[in-house]
Amino acid sequence: MSTDNNSKGIILIIIAMTLFAMQDSLIKFIFEKAALYEIFFGRYFVAAILLFGYIKIRGQKVILKTHYPFLTLVRVTFHFLAFSAFFVSLTYMPLATANALFFSCPFFVSIFAKFFLKEFIGIRRWSAIVFGFIGVFIVLDPNFSDFEYKSLLPVGCAFFYAASMTITKYTSDKDDVNTQLFYFYLIALILCGIIYIFMGNGQFNDVNFDQTTQFIFREWFTNSEYTWKFILFFGVAASIAFVCIFSAYIVASPSVVSLFEYSLIIMSMIPGYFLFNEIPSTRTFIGVACIITAGIYIYLRERVRDQYIATETPVRR
Repeated sequence: MSTDNNSKGIILIIIAMTLFAMQDSLIKFIFEKAALYEIFFGRYFVAAILLFGYIKIRGQKVILKTHYPFLTLVRVTFHFLAFSAFFVSLTYMPLATANALFFSCPFFVSIFAKFFLKEFIGIRRWSAIVFGFIGVFIVLDPNFSDFEYKSLLPVGCAFFYAASMTITKYTSDKDDVNTQLFYFYLIALILCGIIYIFMGNGQFNDVNFDQTTQFIFREWFTNSEYTWKFILFFGVAASIAFVCIFSAYIVASPSVVSLFEYSLIIMSMIPGYFLFNEIPSTRTFIGVACIITAGIYIYLRERVRDQYIATETPVRR
């Protein structure tokens, strides 16, 4: 793999992380006037049209048969739950903190790979995982007498996303990326439709709820002129980011480009500071440093052993 190709991959990853940081900051910006699953629906709908248009232009085929129908359903459901938790966390948590906690994902991927994919994890990587979770503990700064359990939502996102990626790794031996994409968007849109039927009219919303809870239960399509210009951007950004990440992992070494996904934490600090006056504490910086150090060490150990578990799949897509 040439240095030039690695440079291209790094640029593509940084573009993708910038788009994700912009998306997250705009969700935080509009959540008081939008409905969470309306955003999901619009984002998935727009991204599906753009991505499958891109696949058609490239002359690629989409094989509709999946060899793992049940695991595919579970995979998409886990992904759906993961980013439900993450986007909700953005309503009350600093952008950089939420993204830093999300980067506990490689630790969960390694653990799942050990127990479900029967991959070998040595003592060094186990030590790195423990060190990474110490970083998570430092970022959370728990006060056990009055701990806000909703602070765990980004960690829950990492858990479910890692489970989804583990299933993806298992099913990719027979289902190619286009098949997995097709069923991801199909099932995700069906889930959005079910949610709309049961609570899209705002029947479970209450004016006495806090803004975070209203974000979940708010009626859909009540503020479309304001929210849908953002939702369209989310769909376009998600599509471009996916293509950038997918291309980066093809043209460059995964063990190189994966390290630059941590740029998302830095990218999140910029809008966090300028839009929301968020300044991470010294404790947060220390915890983030532990998480990043542990993640990088896991990647490096996988490269040394030529055993790519957390490294070969993007941390966020």
